[in-house]
Amino acid sequence: MCRNIHTLFNFEPPATEDEVHDAAEQYVRKISGFSKPSQANTEAFARAVDEIAVASARLLDSLVTSAAPKDREVEAARARARAEKRFAAA
Repeated sequence: MCRNIHTLFNFEPPATEDEVHDAAEQYVRKISGFSKPSQANTEAFARAVDEIAVASARLLDSLVTSAAPKDREVEAARARARAEKRFAAA
């Protein structure tokens, strides 16, 4: 589950609200153990996702770096290359 949480800081263009929300949802799924909560837990699950998304956005907005922003396409290509090498048939 957590493999879908990607670094969101220092990218050009910056992370979108949807990306931050998706990362928060993956985090809540991981720590709760639910990929989809029951009806009884839906409200608590959604509230946790929203609170973590707000905290994550606040964190991303307050971080500073002197490093140049990373390019999303370049990083995606590197990730694909790593995956190809990792999962290549031997």
